[in-house]
Amino acid sequence: MIGLSMTAYPGRDLLEFEGWVGRAKELGFDFVEILSEWPHYLTRDSYRLFSEVLDGWGMKRTVHAPFSDVNIGSFNDRLRRTSLEIIHETIELAAELDALSVTIHPGHCSPVSVKNRRKYLEIHRESLGEIARWGEEYGVKVGVENMPRFVILDAQTCERLCEILGDVEIGVTFDVGHLNTTTGEFERFLEVLGDRIVHVHLHDNRGERDEHLALGDGTVPWARVLPRLPRVTWTLEVGDIESARRSLEFLRNLH
Repeated sequence: MIGLSMTAYPGRDLLEFEGWVGRAKELGFDFVEILSEWPHYLTRDSYRLFSEVLDGWGMKRTVHAPFSDVNIGSFNDRLRRTSLEIIHETIELAAELDALSVTIHPGHCSPVSVKNRRKYLEIHRESLGEIARWGEEYGVKVGVENMPRFVILDAQTCERLCEILGDVEIGVTFDVGHLNTTTGEFERFLEVLGDRIVHVHLHDNRGERDEHLALGDGTVPWARVLPRLPRVTWTLEVGDIESARRSLEFLRNLH
């Protein structure tokens, strides 16, 4: 199944959401990825609207949990607990929406975490353990996403993501575009983490930064990568509906 992320949704509110979902349906998408970020978070107040619109169009859904201002690896326990409460609520609402998966970001680095790597790893895994238990409790697949090249972001390689996950029983969201900005070692990522991948994000870039371009507009070697991807849910994370249309056409032509 191929879905479309709300990265392609232009509205600052949800007034245009129904029409946008209809357009995604017409293009041939199977589901929508609800991006729970400002200005349209998934909350107790908004989830019914998401549910009614998506059900009305016969669209399934996945969820991307909030990540801006959220840090599950924070040394400040109050900030970390608040971040975990947000993730917990997202997983709970995702279960009520019958979402196929929830994507979360790993924690990110700070001056104190850089100086105290072992403690940072311990905090990280403790948070992920709690999230994994919530996923099991609510019956929702949770995937921890690999990050793009950016100074404070963690888990930019498969080796580092493996180190963070440790023996925590939690899934992985493989972001192909993100890996293109770091190592570009797609086969290695799939070899090491393929059995844990529960969801995939597709978008393109030129290898330097996270641009979320239409497929084929950057340097990701799609002809090499796509046949090797696991047959889980795939979400296009592009910037607008036209990029989504062109990306779908690109996928169809490639196959």
